[in-house]
Amino acid sequence: MSVKRLGAYPETGWGMPFVHFWDSTVTVVNLAQNGRSTQTFITEGWWKKIMDDAQPGDYVFIQFGHNDESVEKKDRYTTPEQYMANLEKFIKETRDKKAIPVLITPVSRRKFTNGEAQATHATYTPLVLKVAALQKVPVINLDLKSRQLYQSFGEETSKLLFLQLKPGEHPNYPEGKNDNTHFNELGARLIAQLVLADIKTLLPALADRIVKLK
Repeated sequence: MSVKRLGAYPETGWGMPFVHFWDSTVTVVNLAQNGRSTQTFITEGWWKKIMDDAQPGDYVFIQFGHNDESVEKKDRYTTPEQYMANLEKFIKETRDKKAIPVLITPVSRRKFTNGEAQATHATYTPLVLKVAALQKVPVINLDLKSRQLYQSFGEETSKLLFLQLKPGEHPNYPEGKNDNTHFNELGARLIAQLVLADIKTLLPALADRIVKLK
């Protein structure tokens, strides 16, 4: 979701094209950070910054999971129990500000077996859905929707959505890149469109602010 540094281009977070969907009454503040779990997002003060600035009626989109589930990375790993507790904290504090929390499951990585797109967040996505149900929070199952998108493209063509580069193809990656987690511009835009489609169904008041083509 995060805004990527220029040196990472063509890596593109889906939050980057997302800002262009809205009319002038909407301001999108994207504080997503690469490599953060729910826990490090709290300890580094990013969540506090969001809450300090939150106003009644704001929508707070909350998407974590990729880094929470990284058991081998002790600085960011968050147990399933703590992950749920952190999501519940985010929801409570958002509501205390009279803002509106929206949960988003982690976007799927690109992984195929025998031509079928595979689930890559089998533990943490269900936890988001469980918290959403318990707390009665709108939830966008981007894990499922993104996996369906990859399947529609197919195993080989879906590479066109990701940071996949041959050696010498781009100066930022002289040795090439084979990345099935991070998107390029096309992938980011299509993922952002999946989020927008669910907003139209789940959040009609916000959907009224989508820019209208003349």
